[in-house]
Amino acid sequence: MKRSIRRSTEADIPALLLLAEEGKKTMRHSGNMKQWGEGYPSAEVFMADIGREASYLVIDDESQQAVATFAFIPGPDPTYAQIYDGQWIDDEAPYYVIHRIAALTTARGVMQTVLDYAFSQTDNIRIDTHRDNVIMRHLMLKYGFTYCGIIYLANGDERLAFQRRIGG
Repeated sequence: MKRSIRRSTEADIPALLLLAEEGKKTMRHSGNMKQWGEGYPSAEVFMADIGREASYLVIDDESQQAVATFAFIPGPDPTYAQIYDGQWIDDEAPYYVIHRIAALTTARGVMQTVLDYAFSQTDNIRIDTHRDNVIMRHLMLKYGFTYCGIIYLANGDERLAFQRRIGG
């Protein structure tokens, strides 16, 4: 399946919300009952990502259907300033962060597509995820990310932090 990636626009909000709901279904089905509670991510969150040109869609080239979404944001991320019970692989070089990745429940191989795109833009990526998100934790290790420690979101919620740096 050939896929392409493009920036999201305001017109894509319904697709982004649908993809977020699909992502929640996947999380709930795998036992992750707490991440992405009711109303998150909202249209306002997606609009903020769109406004800073950080919201993306993964498009199936044959059907032209959006099969996944993610935010790809240049650092520094304020929630990554402090890391506990570990350390970043590289705390000096510029990095990007991948947030809010979600896909249709029927889509396969989305993470590879997203990471191929992301690593074509930078050699240093950080990602965090909920402790109960066993799927994302598995994917991080599968794709060569290193577990670095714990970070806390602005609201105080704990997240497990990962980083991968190519080269450097």
